[in-house]
Amino acid sequence: MTDAWAVETVDLKKSYGDTEALRGLDLQVPRGSLCGLLGRNGAGKTTTLKVLLGMTRPTSGAARVLGLAADNRSDSVRIRQRTGFVSEDKDLYDAMTVDEIVRFAASLYPTWRKDVEDRYRRAFELPHHRRVQELSRGTRTKLALLLALSRGAELLVLDEPTSGLDPAATEEVLQALVSHVASDEVTVLLSSHHLPHIEQVADRVVIVDGGKAVVAGPLEDLRESYRRIQLVFADAAPQPTLRASGAIRSERRGRVLTVVCRSGLDQVLAELRPLNAVAVEVMPMSLKEIFFESVNGER
Repeated sequence: MTDAWAVETVDLKKSYGDTEALRGLDLQVPRGSLCGLLGRNGAGKTTTLKVLLGMTRPTSGAARVLGLAADNRSDSVRIRQRTGFVSEDKDLYDAMTVDEIVRFAASLYPTWRKDVEDRYRRAFELPHHRRVQELSRGTRTKLALLLALSRGAELLVLDEPTSGLDPAATEEVLQALVSHVASDEVTVLLSSHHLPHIEQVADRVVIVDGGKAVVAGPLEDLRESYRRIQLVFADAAPQPTLRASGAIRSERRGRVLTVVCRSGLDQVLAELRPLNAVAVEVMPMSLKEIFFESVNGER
């Protein structure tokens, strides 16, 4: 394992009784990146975050955060000191006002950034004297994010930060993340079900399914490597047995044969050329399409 990664796991496993939540997860998040962690419900995303933050211990394997061992008690405390976490539930002290909870949080962290606090107080238009319990879900999310951003953390771990937000609030939150990463050189690990949000802001993506990472890499590289090839034939489409390693799936419908490839486009096309299709079209794939190919096609 290397300190070049802000987050790294190797063959990480976690079981709850007979249930395997993680089944050998390998995860790498480069320092200074905004990494989207994607997966269906039950894929292992929340368990991964809990292991990284020391909220639960792995059954086996290794996890390091900011160069520290996540399963070591003293290291785990230091990880949490250097990490800002926003949970899906946006846990806050309901009886406090916005001003009170900001002052309380600022008193706990020597690295508190007053300039960042002021920036997002203005950007999010938070009501200073309103109690947390009176805030809308969107405003509560913005407050939780302000607290995480302002504490001067090296790593932000965000679990569904845009869940339940309206489009305007969602855009504010996403732009705040992009701006913060660019200006303060922090690392963000963003767990979400919302693929368009990840596609909008992330520079790296990890797709988890069945407790394993089935796809991982820079988003632009994934967009370049995945292609959908559509072939049209004069008669019924054939069902070839493709040997090219890049071909991950083929589907025949009437006169149309569709082939999805993950790499090696030229080799796949060379293998398809002798089929003598009357038309061939090569199309890029969105993150949404890559996601569904990964979590369905890998089974």
